[in-house]
Amino acid sequence: MAGTGIMTIITNARFPGSARRVDIAIKGGAIAAITPAGSRISATATGGPAPIIDADGRWAIPGLWDCHTHFTQWAQTFGRLDLIGARSASEAMSMLRNHLEARRNSPEGLDPDVFVVGMRFRHSLWSRDEQPTLAAIDAASGDQPVALSSADMHCGWVNSAAARRLGLTVRESGLVGELEWFDAYCKLDNAPGAAEETLELIRKAEADAARKGVVSIRDYEMAENVDTWTRRFSAASPRPRDANDSAWTGIDWDGSFTHGIRGLRVEAGVYPERLEDAIEAGWKTGVELPGSDGLGHVGAMKMISDGSLNTRSAFCSMPYSDIFPDFYGTLSYAPDQIEAYFHVATCHGFAIACHAIGDEANTIVLNAAASTHAHGSIEHAQMLKPADIPRFAKLELTASIQPQHAMDDRDVITRFWANPGGTPYAFKALHDAGVRLRMGSDAPVAPLDPWMAISAAVFGTESSDREPFQPEQCLDARTALAASTAVGRDRPEPGDPADLVLLDRDPYAVSTPEEMRAMPVAATMLAGRWTYSSLHGE
Repeated sequence: MAGTGIMTIITNARFPGSARRVDIAIKGGAIAAITPAGSRISATATGGPAPIIDADGRWAIPGLWDCHTHFTQWAQTFGRLDLIGARSASEAMSMLRNHLEARRNSPEGLDPDVFVVGMRFRHSLWSRDEQPTLAAIDAASGDQPVALSSADMHCGWVNSAAARRLGLTVRESGLVGELEWFDAYCKLDNAPGAAEETLELIRKAEADAARKGVVSIRDYEMAENVDTWTRRFSAASPRPRDANDSAWTGIDWDGSFTHGIRGLRVEAGVYPERLEDAIEAGWKTGVELPGSDGLGHVGAMKMISDGSLNTRSAFCSMPYSDIFPDFYGTLSYAPDQIEAYFHVATCHGFAIACHAIGDEANTIVLNAAASTHAHGSIEHAQMLKPADIPRFAKLELTASIQPQHAMDDRDVITRFWANPGGTPYAFKALHDAGVRLRMGSDAPVAPLDPWMAISAAVFGTESSDREPFQPEQCLDARTALAASTAVGRDRPEPGDPADLVLLDRDPYAVSTPEEMRAMPVAATMLAGRWTYSSLHGE
């Protein structure tokens, strides 16, 4: 276990909503004891003399997690063209032209055979006469192969050069959707030099997560995820960590750090098409990844049952309100296929993590879980029939929710789900029904930032100037924070892993969404080691 043998005492910490100060003893990567501040923690608790860190009244919470990421794609936003700000197809193409020009004029230049990849365009919010076209992207890019991924990752906008190389047939829109796009997108990571570039971006994303208090993720990248993370945990660092890098202050840096990824716990999901191979290799949910020092484990079988709201492909019981003729969305797998995969996964020790956004897709997935006794989570659960909400608790399934999506989608909901067959983003209804909630981002669909998710869940709006969206579905701060921690609580307890975050503000004293989103993290500890710290003397 990472952190074994490290002994630390954090003094004068507080828990959210409390003025009482405590001392926290860390030993062997776990919390050994929590006592009133100033009391003497015995040597048996710490194993002997230990470094002392004065929290100076800061608020201590368990380490935060993001229970739904596509981490490679999120990391790539640190180095790829980001189109999230484009308000039209024309604006997106202008951004693409500028990006291509900058790449060509850079010292490295731009290889005409290399794919240029862009991320996070949101054409569902663009006007009818500003939608993607093949002609527009061809005019902007010429013979340079270009592939742009939508914000929800359920479709891509590709030019003719990229389509030829990817073996795609594209229509006048230039759009490729759902499973065809998923397959094409995965091919982009096999380009020359992609692996080295990606590992460096992964390190940047890892450090960024630590600055936000994140200690663990569930990664549902569409790849050989178990093998990928095994390599990342085992990879030698291309250079020693910089002793002055604030993101790594206090990690006992001695100039000899040569390990791979060590700043996050990772649960690596397995997709259905790779499930048989994973079973034959002896994997199942919870098995430790080799070389990870206990930080990496095999995750759930991740399955995508339907599409998304923004691509208008989430499978619903009522037709979309701005599409003619009537359209209800699409299923990625037939109901009997979903049930069959659930059965195989459950029989071989895999939990399930099934994407379901439309209300009809959620019903189908719940039915499959009931018939196979599958355990795990439904991912997103964005629109639910009232009768299906208590079924989550009855079936002991977790609702893995991404509250920022409600902020991003509130205007799209009005446009395309004007007559829903269920309740969109039923956070409070799920909680009141006794359903276990776990929160995340679905990064890069939304930024990997738990404070953004907590703020969206609590305030129902990104801005104090705009009224909350569905205020009846907002969660209290305690529930939202607990759903964002790896232990499912808002405060640490003895015996927990030594995954801790020190905050400069009490999250329960925050009164605006802006303040919650800007929550100042002072330090992040993973398994007894600091992965980020702005403190002095640690």
